[in-house]
Amino acid sequence: MNIKIISGNVCAAKGFSAAGMHCGIRKNKSKKDLALIVSACRANTACTYTLNKVKASPLKITKENVADGYARAIIVNSGNANSCNADGDEKARSMCSLTADLLDISSKDVIVASTGVIGEILPLEPIKETLPKLYKVLNDKDGTDAAYAIMTTDTRPKEIAVEFILDGKVCRMGAVSKGSGMIHPNMGTMFAFITTDTAISTKMLQQALNDTVNDTFNMISIDGDTSTNDMVCLLANGQAGNRLIDREDKNYKVFLNALRYISKYLSREIARDGEGASKLIECSVINVASEVDAKKIAKSVITSSLFKAAMFGADANWGRILCAVGYSGAEFNPENMDISLLSKQGAVDVCKCGLGLNFDEDYAKSILLEDEIKIIINLNEGDYDATAWGCDLTYDYVRINGAYRT
Repeated sequence: MNIKIISGNVCAAKGFSAAGMHCGIRKNKSKKDLALIVSACRANTACTYTLNKVKASPLKITKENVADGYARAIIVNSGNANSCNADGDEKARSMCSLTADLLDISSKDVIVASTGVIGEILPLEPIKETLPKLYKVLNDKDGTDAAYAIMTTDTRPKEIAVEFILDGKVCRMGAVSKGSGMIHPNMGTMFAFITTDTAISTKMLQQALNDTVNDTFNMISIDGDTSTNDMVCLLANGQAGNRLIDREDKNYKVFLNALRYISKYLSREIARDGEGASKLIECSVINVASEVDAKKIAKSVITSSLFKAAMFGADANWGRILCAVGYSGAEFNPENMDISLLSKQGAVDVCKCGLGLNFDEDYAKSILLEDEIKIIINLNEGDYDATAWGCDLTYDYVRINGAYRT
């Protein structure tokens, strides 16, 4: 695989620095709520965004700013989504301007993102007061404070960095992401901010991101809800010194492999940290007639509330899996379908050729009591596979979302 895991997350790539601290948007002073990520030079930039028709102001302004394919900085607040507010666009642009003035760059080179409660007015004064302090603590060694600052109901930060070789040059890629609830992305996800010092054209960067997002971030679901603020941003500043990637050659494939590795890791961590979740669930659908149908089925199962509840109770109710496959909209023959349940405790076959099998219920329960479970659905009809990630549905999910604003 030729990928080495390293430390530093978004600061691992040469020429990137980051910081995070509490500014006062969140009431809890122990929670960081403002993050800044900066590139030493203009970086080629690619983004994907939520397909929710209701789009938050920061997302709209970011889309305008990166239309030319470049960015230098990312400013992010948590605790308030700045979504569906009359002054939302103005506030988002002000966050860009404040950041640009501090860094002496164009406001059009700033990505802005906000996460938290929808429909509440974003106070700008705490951001304005804190930005100079945040700027002073920027560092190029560790972006963990930034990872904490973008969290909302997340229980832990999601961060990773890797290095790989192109043209004899060491290239690095790092990322932070957040997401725990309102997770059912489409062409984007919660937040993921990815940095790399690889030299790659904007066109190829966008192509790599699109291909990767469709197989990773877009294949996770916590609760079936797509946020108004979801976005993935990928910045490449070229400081590694490799030959520019401007076509689909062997270097592009190495780069794409690293991006997929990072994105898959973050996708699994987001699913693992779903609101109230006690289990990570992976659903792999194999030997399907088309990739589209494989993805439909995998995501249908991982999104089913009845299936998720059964996994919480460690109940091997395979009928709920069969049902979710059936209403997925995919084309398949139910008489060809096999279903198996796996964990580190072992594996059990529960369905063969669309019909139930006799199996040891106690053994099946022991498999499903683990904190990481895998569902294998074999359609025995083709050569395409797909994998989706999710979590169980627990009492805590309702508790958290029953009082999200308060």
